[in-house]
Amino acid sequence: MPNFRTLDQADVKGKRVLVRVDLNVPMENGKVTDATRIERAAPTITEIADKDGKVILLSHFGRPKGVDPAQSLRPVAAEVAKVLGRKVGFVEDCIGPKAEAAVAAMHPGDILCLENTRFHPGEEKNDPDFVAALAKLGDIWVNDAFSAAHRAHASTEGLGHRLPAYAGRSMQAELEALEKALEHPERPVAAIVGGAKVSTKLALLGNLLAKVNVLIIGGAMANTFLVAQGKPVGKSLCEPELAGTARDILSKAKAHGCEVVLPVDAVVAKQFAAHAPSRAAAIGDVAAEEMILDIGPRTIEHVISVLARVKTLVWNGPFGAFEMEPFDNGTIEVAEAAAELTQAHKLVSVAGGGDTVAALNAAGVTERLTYVSTAGGAFLEWMEGKVLPGVAVLRVK
Repeated sequence: MPNFRTLDQADVKGKRVLVRVDLNVPMENGKVTDATRIERAAPTITEIADKDGKVILLSHFGRPKGVDPAQSLRPVAAEVAKVLGRKVGFVEDCIGPKAEAAVAAMHPGDILCLENTRFHPGEEKNDPDFVAALAKLGDIWVNDAFSAAHRAHASTEGLGHRLPAYAGRSMQAELEALEKALEHPERPVAAIVGGAKVSTKLALLGNLLAKVNVLIIGGAMANTFLVAQGKPVGKSLCEPELAGTARDILSKAKAHGCEVVLPVDAVVAKQFAAHAPSRAAAIGDVAAEEMILDIGPRTIEHVISVLARVKTLVWNGPFGAFEMEPFDNGTIEVAEAAAELTQAHKLVSVAGGGDTVAALNAAGVTERLTYVSTAGGAFLEWMEGKVLPGVAVLRVK
Protein backbone atom coordinates (compact mmCIF):
# COMPACT_ATOMS: atom_id res chain seq x y z
CA MET A 1 0.00 0.00 0.00
CA PRO A 2 2.31 2.78 -1.15
CA ASN A 3 -0.33 5.53 -0.72
CA PHE A 4 -0.98 5.06 2.99
CA ARG A 5 1.14 5.00 6.10
CA THR A 6 0.52 1.79 8.05
CA LEU A 7 1.75 0.30 11.33
CA ASP A 8 4.75 -1.00 9.37
CA GLN A 9 6.11 2.57 9.35
CA ALA A 10 5.17 3.41 12.95
CA ASP A 11 7.56 3.24 15.90
CA VAL A 12 5.18 2.72 18.84
CA LYS A 13 7.61 1.56 21.55
CA GLY A 14 6.98 3.57 24.72
CA LYS A 15 4.66 5.94 22.83
CA ARG A 16 1.09 6.93 23.70
CA VAL A 17 -0.91 5.65 20.72
CA LEU A 18 -4.43 6.99 20.20
CA VAL A 19 -6.25 4.23 18.31
CA ARG A 20 -9.58 5.15 16.72
CA VAL A 21 -11.61 1.93 16.66
CA ASP A 22 -15.31 1.33 16.00
CA LEU A 23 -16.87 0.09 19.23
CA ASN A 24 -20.37 1.10 18.10
CA VAL A 25 -21.59 -2.48 18.54
CA PRO A 26 -25.11 -3.87 19.06
CA MET A 27 -26.06 -4.17 22.74
CA GLU A 28 -28.98 -5.71 24.61
CA ASN A 29 -29.51 -5.47 28.37
CA GLY A 30 -26.00 -4.12 28.85
CA LYS A 31 -24.36 -6.98 26.93
CA VAL A 32 -22.67 -6.89 23.51
CA THR A 33 -24.66 -9.12 21.12
CA ASP A 34 -22.25 -9.01 18.16
CA ALA A 35 -18.51 -8.51 18.76
CA THR A 36 -17.47 -8.58 15.06
CA ARG A 37 -16.16 -4.99 15.08
CA ILE A 38 -14.16 -5.62 18.26
CA GLU A 39 -12.69 -8.80 16.73
CA ARG A 40 -11.67 -6.84 13.62
CA ALA A 41 -9.84 -4.26 15.76
CA ALA A 42 -8.12 -6.86 17.98
CA PRO A 43 -5.01 -7.44 15.76
CA THR A 44 -4.18 -3.70 15.73
CA ILE A 45 -4.64 -3.34 19.50
CA THR A 46 -2.56 -6.42 20.39
CA GLU A 47 0.20 -5.60 17.89
CA ILE A 48 0.72 -2.12 19.38
CA ALA A 49 0.57 -3.44 22.96
CA ASP A 50 3.02 -6.26 22.13
CA LYS A 51 5.43 -3.69 20.68
CA ASP A 52 5.32 -1.83 24.04
CA GLY A 53 3.04 0.96 22.86
CA LYS A 54 0.50 2.43 25.28
CA VAL A 55 -2.85 1.76 23.60
CA ILE A 56 -5.53 4.42 24.15
CA LEU A 57 -8.84 3.48 22.51
CA LEU A 58 -11.14 6.15 21.11
CA SER A 59 -14.65 5.45 19.82
CA HIS A 60 -18.17 6.80 19.60
CA PHE A 61 -21.21 4.79 20.68
CA GLY A 62 -24.74 5.59 19.53
CA ARG A 63 -25.97 9.13 19.01
CA PRO A 64 -25.99 10.71 22.48
CA LYS A 65 -26.99 14.32 22.94
CA GLY A 66 -24.40 15.15 25.58
CA VAL A 67 -23.37 12.85 28.46
CA ASP A 68 -25.71 9.85 28.69
CA PRO A 69 -24.82 6.95 31.04
CA ALA A 70 -27.02 4.64 28.90
CA GLN A 71 -24.54 5.18 26.03
CA SER A 72 -21.35 4.71 28.02
CA LEU A 73 -18.54 2.61 26.55
CA ARG A 74 -17.83 0.98 29.95
CA PRO A 75 -19.67 -2.32 29.19
CA VAL A 76 -18.08 -2.37 25.71
CA ALA A 77 -14.61 -1.97 27.23
CA ALA A 78 -15.34 -5.09 29.32
CA GLU A 79 -16.16 -6.97 26.08
CA VAL A 80 -12.92 -5.69 24.48
CA ALA A 81 -11.01 -7.18 27.44
CA LYS A 82 -12.85 -10.48 26.94
CA VAL A 83 -12.08 -10.60 23.19
CA LEU A 84 -8.41 -9.68 23.72
CA GLY A 85 -7.94 -11.86 26.78
CA ARG A 86 -6.17 -8.87 28.38
CA LYS A 87 -6.87 -6.23 31.01
CA VAL A 88 -8.45 -3.07 29.55
CA GLY A 89 -8.68 0.01 31.73
CA PHE A 90 -11.58 2.46 31.43
CA VAL A 91 -11.84 6.17 32.19
CA GLU A 92 -15.12 8.08 32.23
CA ASP A 93 -14.07 10.93 29.96
CA CYS A 94 -12.07 11.15 26.74
CA ILE A 95 -10.41 14.53 27.46
CA GLY A 96 -9.55 16.62 30.51
CA PRO A 97 -7.98 15.87 33.93
CA LYS A 98 -9.40 12.33 34.42
CA ALA A 99 -8.28 11.15 30.98
CA GLU A 100 -4.89 12.87 31.36
CA ALA A 101 -4.26 11.27 34.77
CA ALA A 102 -5.24 7.79 33.50
CA VAL A 103 -2.94 8.11 30.46
CA ALA A 104 -0.05 9.42 32.60
CA ALA A 105 -0.33 6.30 34.80
CA MET A 106 -0.01 3.87 31.85
CA HIS A 107 2.93 1.52 31.29
CA PRO A 108 4.15 0.21 27.91
CA GLY A 109 1.77 -2.55 26.74
CA ASP A 110 -1.21 -1.21 28.74
CA ILE A 111 -4.61 -0.77 27.11
CA LEU A 112 -7.02 1.98 28.13
CA CYS A 113 -10.47 2.72 26.74
CA LEU A 114 -11.70 6.32 26.93
CA GLU A 115 -15.36 7.27 27.28
CA ASN A 116 -17.67 7.88 24.29
CA THR A 117 -16.19 10.71 22.18
CA ARG A 118 -19.70 11.88 21.24
CA PHE A 119 -20.40 12.92 24.84
CA HIS A 120 -18.66 16.12 23.65
CA PRO A 121 -20.26 18.21 20.86
CA GLY A 122 -16.73 19.00 19.62
CA GLU A 123 -16.38 15.44 18.27
CA GLU A 124 -18.97 15.71 15.49
CA LYS A 125 -18.13 19.37 14.84
CA ASN A 126 -14.43 18.45 14.45
CA ASP A 127 -13.82 21.40 16.77
CA PRO A 128 -10.10 22.41 16.82
CA ASP A 129 -10.10 22.84 20.63
CA PHE A 130 -11.56 19.37 21.13
CA VAL A 131 -9.06 17.91 18.63
CA ALA A 132 -6.25 19.62 20.58
CA ALA A 133 -7.55 18.18 23.89
CA LEU A 134 -7.54 14.66 22.38
CA ALA A 135 -4.14 15.16 20.72
CA LYS A 136 -2.66 16.13 24.11
CA LEU A 137 -3.17 12.49 25.20
CA GLY A 138 -1.15 10.88 22.42
CA ASP A 139 2.09 10.90 20.44
CA ILE A 140 0.72 8.95 17.45
CA TRP A 141 -2.76 8.48 15.94
CA VAL A 142 -3.81 5.18 14.38
CA ASN A 143 -7.12 5.04 12.50
CA ASP A 144 -8.58 1.53 12.47
CA ALA A 145 -12.23 2.51 11.97
CA PHE A 146 -12.99 2.40 8.25
CA SER A 147 -16.70 2.24 9.12
CA ALA A 148 -16.47 5.81 10.49
CA ALA A 149 -14.04 7.09 7.82
CA HIS A 150 -16.78 8.83 5.82
CA ARG A 151 -17.21 11.32 8.67
CA ALA A 152 -14.86 14.27 9.22
CA HIS A 153 -15.09 14.15 13.02
CA ALA A 154 -12.38 15.02 15.56
CA SER A 155 -11.35 11.43 16.36
CA THR A 156 -11.82 10.09 12.79
CA GLU A 157 -10.13 12.89 10.83
CA GLY A 158 -9.10 15.91 12.92
CA LEU A 159 -6.36 14.05 14.82
CA GLY A 160 -4.70 13.17 11.51
CA HIS A 161 -3.74 16.82 11.11
CA ARG A 162 -2.30 17.08 14.64
CA LEU A 163 -0.37 13.83 15.13
CA PRO A 164 1.64 11.41 12.93
CA ALA A 165 -1.16 9.32 11.34
CA TYR A 166 -1.19 5.62 10.40
CA ALA A 167 -3.74 3.05 9.19
CA GLY A 168 -4.41 0.18 11.60
CA ARG A 169 -4.47 -3.43 10.32
CA SER A 170 -8.25 -3.56 9.85
CA MET A 171 -8.24 -0.23 7.96
CA GLN A 172 -5.28 -1.46 5.90
CA ALA A 173 -7.05 -4.73 4.99
CA GLU A 174 -10.16 -2.79 3.99
CA LEU A 175 -8.24 -0.32 1.81
CA GLU A 176 -6.26 -3.09 0.14
CA ALA A 177 -9.44 -5.06 -0.61
CA LEU A 178 -11.24 -2.01 -2.00
CA GLU A 179 -8.28 -1.08 -4.16
CA LYS A 180 -8.21 -4.61 -5.54
CA ALA A 181 -11.93 -4.49 -6.28
CA LEU A 182 -12.45 -1.16 -8.03
CA GLU A 183 -9.27 0.91 -8.30
CA HIS A 184 -6.99 -1.68 -9.94
CA PRO A 185 -9.17 -4.74 -10.48
CA GLU A 186 -8.54 -7.79 -12.56
CA ARG A 187 -11.08 -7.59 -15.41
CA PRO A 188 -13.81 -8.28 -16.30
CA VAL A 189 -15.48 -6.79 -13.20
CA ALA A 190 -19.10 -7.41 -12.18
CA ALA A 191 -21.06 -5.46 -9.58
CA ILE A 192 -24.19 -6.76 -7.87
CA VAL A 193 -26.37 -3.91 -6.65
CA GLY A 194 -29.51 -4.89 -4.79
CA GLY A 195 -31.73 -3.47 -2.09
CA ALA A 196 -35.11 -1.82 -1.96
CA LYS A 197 -34.79 1.55 -3.66
CA VAL A 198 -33.14 2.96 -6.76
CA SER A 199 -33.35 6.43 -5.15
CA THR A 200 -30.80 5.50 -2.46
CA LYS A 201 -28.39 3.98 -4.99
CA LEU A 202 -28.34 6.57 -7.81
CA ALA A 203 -24.83 7.89 -7.04
CA LEU A 204 -23.60 4.32 -6.71
CA LEU A 205 -25.03 3.17 -10.04
CA GLY A 206 -23.67 6.30 -11.75
CA ASN A 207 -20.13 5.64 -10.47
CA LEU A 208 -20.18 1.91 -11.23
CA LEU A 209 -21.31 2.29 -14.86
CA ALA A 210 -17.92 3.71 -15.81
CA LYS A 211 -15.95 1.19 -13.74
CA VAL A 212 -17.50 -2.25 -14.20
CA ASN A 213 -18.07 -4.49 -17.21
CA VAL A 214 -21.30 -6.05 -15.94
CA LEU A 215 -23.91 -4.50 -13.65
CA ILE A 216 -26.28 -7.01 -12.04
CA ILE A 217 -29.37 -5.33 -10.56
CA GLY A 218 -31.39 -7.23 -7.96
CA GLY A 219 -33.74 -6.65 -5.06
CA ALA A 220 -36.85 -4.50 -5.23
CA MET A 221 -34.88 -1.80 -7.06
CA ALA A 222 -34.84 -4.08 -10.13
CA ASN A 223 -38.64 -3.65 -10.25
CA THR A 224 -38.23 0.03 -11.11
CA PHE A 225 -36.08 -0.95 -14.10
CA LEU A 226 -38.67 -3.53 -15.18
CA VAL A 227 -41.43 -0.91 -15.00
CA ALA A 228 -39.20 1.42 -17.06
CA GLN A 229 -39.22 -1.30 -19.73
CA GLY A 230 -43.00 -1.57 -19.60
CA LYS A 231 -43.11 -4.85 -17.63
CA PRO A 232 -45.91 -5.47 -15.09
CA VAL A 233 -44.71 -5.92 -11.49
CA GLY A 234 -48.09 -6.31 -9.75
CA LYS A 235 -48.05 -4.86 -6.23
CA SER A 236 -44.28 -5.19 -5.83
CA LEU A 237 -42.22 -2.53 -4.06
CA CYS A 238 -41.29 -0.09 -6.81
CA GLU A 239 -40.53 3.59 -7.58
CA PRO A 240 -42.46 4.26 -10.82
CA GLU A 241 -41.59 7.98 -10.60
CA LEU A 242 -37.96 6.97 -11.25
CA ALA A 243 -38.70 5.04 -14.45
CA GLY A 244 -37.13 7.86 -16.50
CA THR A 245 -34.00 7.76 -14.33
CA ALA A 246 -33.81 3.98 -14.76
CA ARG A 247 -34.00 4.39 -18.55
CA ASP A 248 -31.18 6.99 -18.38
CA ILE A 249 -29.01 4.54 -16.41
CA LEU A 250 -29.65 1.82 -19.00
CA SER A 251 -28.71 4.09 -21.91
CA LYS A 252 -25.57 5.36 -20.09
CA ALA A 253 -24.58 1.75 -19.44
CA LYS A 254 -24.93 1.04 -23.14
CA ALA A 255 -22.74 4.07 -23.97
CA HIS A 256 -20.05 2.80 -21.55
CA GLY A 257 -20.23 -0.72 -22.99
CA CYS A 258 -21.44 -1.97 -19.60
CA GLU A 259 -23.74 -5.01 -19.75
CA VAL A 260 -26.79 -4.74 -17.45
CA VAL A 261 -28.33 -7.93 -16.06
CA LEU A 262 -31.97 -7.67 -14.91
CA PRO A 263 -34.21 -10.51 -13.70
CA VAL A 264 -35.80 -12.67 -16.40
CA ASP A 265 -38.01 -14.50 -13.90
CA ALA A 266 -39.05 -14.02 -10.28
CA VAL A 267 -40.50 -15.77 -7.25
CA VAL A 268 -43.86 -14.13 -6.61
CA ALA A 269 -46.43 -14.34 -3.81
CA LYS A 270 -49.70 -12.63 -2.91
CA GLN A 271 -48.56 -11.84 0.62
CA PHE A 272 -45.29 -10.72 2.13
CA ALA A 273 -44.86 -13.39 4.82
CA ALA A 274 -42.54 -16.29 5.57
CA HIS A 275 -43.59 -19.49 3.75
CA ALA A 276 -46.41 -17.66 1.94
CA PRO A 277 -47.61 -19.72 -1.07
CA SER A 278 -45.32 -18.67 -3.94
CA ARG A 279 -44.50 -19.55 -7.54
CA ALA A 280 -41.80 -18.84 -10.10
CA ALA A 281 -43.09 -16.56 -12.87
CA ALA A 282 -41.46 -15.19 -16.00
CA ILE A 283 -41.01 -11.40 -15.98
CA GLY A 284 -44.06 -10.22 -17.89
CA ASP A 285 -46.23 -12.88 -16.26
CA VAL A 286 -46.64 -11.26 -12.82
CA ALA A 287 -50.33 -10.93 -11.90
CA ALA A 288 -51.80 -7.68 -10.55
CA GLU A 289 -52.26 -9.09 -7.04
CA GLU A 290 -48.77 -10.65 -6.84
CA MET A 291 -45.48 -9.17 -5.67
CA ILE A 292 -41.91 -10.02 -6.67
CA LEU A 293 -40.01 -11.22 -3.58
CA ASP A 294 -36.92 -12.90 -5.07
CA ILE A 295 -35.22 -13.71 -8.36
CA GLY A 296 -36.35 -16.91 -10.09
CA PRO A 297 -34.37 -20.04 -11.07
CA ARG A 298 -33.51 -18.85 -14.61
CA THR A 299 -32.18 -15.53 -13.28
CA ILE A 300 -30.12 -17.35 -10.62
CA GLU A 301 -28.62 -19.54 -13.34
CA HIS A 302 -27.86 -16.51 -15.52
CA VAL A 303 -26.21 -14.53 -12.67
CA ILE A 304 -24.06 -17.54 -11.74
CA SER A 305 -22.98 -17.90 -15.39
CA VAL A 306 -21.93 -14.22 -15.36
CA LEU A 307 -19.84 -14.77 -12.20
CA ALA A 308 -18.13 -17.72 -13.88
CA ARG A 309 -16.80 -15.45 -16.65
CA VAL A 310 -15.66 -12.43 -14.60
CA LYS A 311 -12.54 -12.07 -12.44
CA THR A 312 -13.72 -9.53 -9.84
CA LEU A 313 -17.04 -9.07 -8.03
CA VAL A 314 -18.20 -6.11 -5.92
CA TRP A 315 -21.46 -6.81 -4.07
CA ASN A 316 -23.84 -4.42 -2.30
CA GLY A 317 -27.42 -5.43 -1.54
CA PRO A 318 -29.44 -8.68 -1.51
CA PHE A 319 -31.51 -10.13 -4.38
CA GLY A 320 -34.75 -10.69 -2.49
CA ALA A 321 -36.49 -10.56 0.88
CA PHE A 322 -33.65 -12.70 2.30
CA GLU A 323 -34.92 -12.34 5.90
CA MET A 324 -37.69 -14.85 5.22
CA GLU A 325 -37.89 -18.24 3.55
CA PRO A 326 -38.29 -19.12 0.73
CA PHE A 327 -37.38 -15.62 -0.55
CA ASP A 328 -33.74 -15.96 0.57
CA ASN A 329 -32.97 -18.57 -2.07
CA GLY A 330 -31.67 -16.24 -4.83
CA THR A 331 -29.22 -14.47 -2.52
CA ILE A 332 -28.03 -17.75 -0.95
CA GLU A 333 -27.46 -19.56 -4.27
CA VAL A 334 -25.55 -16.65 -5.82
CA ALA A 335 -23.52 -16.22 -2.60
CA GLU A 336 -22.68 -19.92 -2.60
CA ALA A 337 -21.51 -19.73 -6.23
CA ALA A 338 -19.39 -16.61 -5.52
CA ALA A 339 -17.82 -18.38 -2.52
CA GLU A 340 -16.98 -21.48 -4.57
CA LEU A 341 -15.38 -19.43 -7.36
CA THR A 342 -13.42 -17.43 -4.76
CA GLN A 343 -12.16 -20.57 -3.05
CA ALA A 344 -11.09 -21.94 -6.46
CA HIS A 345 -9.04 -18.71 -6.99
CA LYS A 346 -11.17 -17.82 -10.02
CA LEU A 347 -12.78 -14.72 -8.48
CA VAL A 348 -11.86 -11.80 -6.20
CA SER A 349 -15.07 -11.09 -4.24
CA VAL A 350 -15.56 -7.97 -2.11
CA ALA A 351 -18.90 -7.31 -0.44
CA GLY A 352 -20.26 -4.79 2.05
CA GLY A 353 -23.20 -2.80 3.38
CA GLY A 354 -25.44 -3.69 6.34
CA ASP A 355 -28.06 -5.84 4.60
CA THR A 356 -25.41 -7.50 2.45
CA VAL A 357 -23.39 -8.62 5.47
CA ALA A 358 -26.54 -9.97 7.16
CA ALA A 359 -27.51 -11.83 3.96
CA LEU A 360 -24.03 -13.32 3.49
CA ASN A 361 -23.93 -14.35 7.16
CA ALA A 362 -27.31 -16.02 6.68
CA ALA A 363 -25.89 -17.82 3.63
CA GLY A 364 -22.89 -18.88 5.71
CA VAL A 365 -20.31 -17.69 3.15
CA THR A 366 -18.73 -14.63 4.83
CA GLU A 367 -15.44 -16.40 5.61
CA ARG A 368 -15.19 -17.79 2.06
CA LEU A 369 -15.31 -14.50 0.15
CA THR A 370 -12.15 -12.43 -0.41
CA TYR A 371 -13.31 -9.60 1.86
CA VAL A 372 -16.57 -8.66 3.55
CA SER A 373 -16.71 -5.10 4.86
CA THR A 374 -18.67 -4.45 8.05
CA ALA A 375 -18.77 -0.73 7.19
CA GLY A 376 -22.21 0.37 6.01
CA GLY A 377 -22.19 4.05 5.01
CA ALA A 378 -18.43 4.23 4.43
CA PHE A 379 -18.48 1.21 2.09
CA LEU A 380 -21.37 2.69 0.13
CA GLU A 381 -19.72 6.14 -0.15
CA TRP A 382 -16.49 4.50 -1.30
CA MET A 383 -18.45 2.59 -3.97
CA GLU A 384 -20.05 5.89 -5.00
CA GLY A 385 -16.57 7.27 -5.68
CA LYS A 386 -16.61 9.79 -2.83
CA VAL A 387 -13.50 10.88 -0.92
CA LEU A 388 -13.60 9.53 2.66
CA PRO A 389 -12.07 12.14 5.03
CA GLY A 390 -10.75 9.52 7.49
CA VAL A 391 -8.91 7.79 4.64
CA ALA A 392 -7.71 10.91 2.81
CA VAL A 393 -5.89 12.11 5.96
CA LEU A 394 -3.83 8.87 6.00
CA ARG A 395 -2.47 9.33 2.49
CA VAL A 396 1.24 9.98 2.17
CA LYS A 397 1.43 13.66 1.24
